[in-house]
Amino acid sequence: MDGLFEPFDVKSLHLRNRFAMAPMTRMFSPGGIPTRDVAEYYRRRAAGGVGLIITEGTYIPDPAAGPATSVPRHYGEQSLAGWKAVVDAVHSEGGQIIPQLWHLGVSRGDKPELNPDIESVSPSGLDLDGTAAGRALTAADLDALRDAWVSAAVNAKATGFDGIELHGAHGYLLDQFLWERTNLRSDDFGGTVEARVRFPAEVVAAIREAVGPDLAIVYRYSQWKSSDYNARIAATPDELARVLTPLVRAGVDILHPSTRRHWEPAFPELSGTDGELGLAGWTKKITGLPTITVGSVGLDEVFTTSFTGRGDSNVTGIDRLLKQHAGGEFDLVALGRALLADPEWVRKLREGRSDEHIAYRQEHQRTLT
Repeated sequence: MDGLFEPFDVKSLHLRNRFAMAPMTRMFSPGGIPTRDVAEYYRRRAAGGVGLIITEGTYIPDPAAGPATSVPRHYGEQSLAGWKAVVDAVHSEGGQIIPQLWHLGVSRGDKPELNPDIESVSPSGLDLDGTAAGRALTAADLDALRDAWVSAAVNAKATGFDGIELHGAHGYLLDQFLWERTNLRSDDFGGTVEARVRFPAEVVAAIREAVGPDLAIVYRYSQWKSSDYNARIAATPDELARVLTPLVRAGVDILHPSTRRHWEPAFPELSGTDGELGLAGWTKKITGLPTITVGSVGLDEVFTTSFTGRGDSNVTGIDRLLKQHAGGEFDLVALGRALLADPEWVRKLREGRSDEHIAYRQEHQRTLT
């Protein structure tokens, strides 16, 4: 287990250990402004030993970015001042912090609370199930969206964040470009895998140019979608390479493949050890970049049950995680619900007090502690 407590460095990130707090939507920022309670919430996790905080998703400056007024935004004087307090609180405890920059695309829905008169957008005007929804993005829209992501990234750097993460997973806007079911465009941004990844890669490249060579850029992606846990943007390792290579060339420094169970094989149909390798392991094998693994670490139920009557999850060991780390499958490990339940989860593990870990209960999702 000692390897998980070794420092980790890449560009602007200089982490004291390999543990990260996974991004989790909390909706405790009225008017999109992070409050003192939000700053204290993140500070407690840094004080509990987490090396890297990845914030909840925060809207980029596009009016159709998301539906909720209580989700924090990454633009506007008051919101950025709130984030500055969060950054200072995490730094005061020796942690580092990056924001997750977020646009939901068509997943924003057709009855948004925020900017209800603005229509939701997507690559092809399709919902995740393939039905018509919202409107398709025009070429001019894409230019404006690219600028919005750049603006949010520049704001993050100016606010004192230690890097940024782009949310390109779970069926949100950047992922909608990658997935052939939601991207039926006939222009340069649709069709082949390389065409579908073009816009996300252009966003990364534009951010890299704006923030300079040293700010760490993390990119989160997934196979699964909120509407389809069996979805794949890549059916084979070769297809996955075609998705990831343009992102790496554009300037991504760390990849954060989101899975529901970190130990599950990414391509179980393959034979031998290839059929046992997780998505983080395949990501690192293909790109050579550092990876973050995530998904039910230390818990016995997947996160999707957190929003149902079966939301509780008990504590389990991390033997499988340690085996994957020993095999070089990942560099950082992100904890979600485990840290909602127990801000001192990392410290307890290091001190040999894992028997004191607190089980996750549904009420942890409903409170900010």
